[in-house]
Amino acid sequence: MTEPSLVVLAAGMGSRYGGLKQIDPVGPSGETILDYSVYDAIRAGFGKVVFVIRKDIEVAFRESVGAKYEGRIAVEYAFQSLEDLPVGFTLPEGRSKPWGTTQAMLACRNSVKEPFGVINADDFYGSASFHILAEALRTRIQRTGEYVLVGFPMNNTLSDHGTVSRGLCCVNGEGALTGIEECHEIHPVEQGVSLKRGEVVEIMDGTQTVSMNMWGFTPELFEHGILGFKKFLSGLKDPVKGEYYLPSLVQELMDQNRASVEVLQAPSSWLGVTYPDDKPAVIAGLRKLVDQGDYPEALWAH
Repeated sequence: MTEPSLVVLAAGMGSRYGGLKQIDPVGPSGETILDYSVYDAIRAGFGKVVFVIRKDIEVAFRESVGAKYEGRIAVEYAFQSLEDLPVGFTLPEGRSKPWGTTQAMLACRNSVKEPFGVINADDFYGSASFHILAEALRTRIQRTGEYVLVGFPMNNTLSDHGTVSRGLCCVNGEGALTGIEECHEIHPVEQGVSLKRGEVVEIMDGTQTVSMNMWGFTPELFEHGILGFKKFLSGLKDPVKGEYYLPSLVQELMDQNRASVEVLQAPSSWLGVTYPDDKPAVIAGLRKLVDQGDYPEALWAH
């Protein structure tokens, strides 16, 4: 049986955070959040990790991050670039930001031929989440168009130091995803959680499932992604800032009855650094996991 691959979206420089979050130490021995994700992926049985990065951070990323994994898991790199557009499209004048997570995923279309997981580089998903995702990729989504999403309760994914964006999931009684909507300006309030759906502000209790971009796909998604990206570019309303998110692609495929998505509820705690002031809580959370034996004091000591 083919081992699944893990695609890590690591092209972002973290503009709100003010640095390259992917190589910022948070573990007790200087580990990054990404170190824990790769460590968990190896334990869960992923056979290869593909880092989607920008070409201009390649040297720093290879030296500070990728070198640690050599000999532990197969490592490849793919590059997200502004100019990587479908035939017939050119870079709009004034465009300087990446095209979003769908385009980032498409960057590895020539490297991945097997079922694969997708994660963000700067989110800590927890060991159990990787085991659930790997098991699904090995046994449950071998057929075209059968995908999975590892979802988290919204109120476990917030920052105390600013707003966040999340994919709000609608899940039916059978655990299938029926809709996903990118919501913005999410933050805790006295009544629960406030968020913007389009231009409308809503208050929710925070128990709703959200996507943290932990997906399981089969490789024909790349073909769907290219077609969807073309459609997105053809109807682009904001050529300078518009982005094509993975949840948008998945929603389009579900609307066309070309995909079904099983939502797997994450049993692990989520940790993430969106703003500088989030970092102490992440450090403390990882310290607790190390102390209770979930991880060694130094991940790559042996």
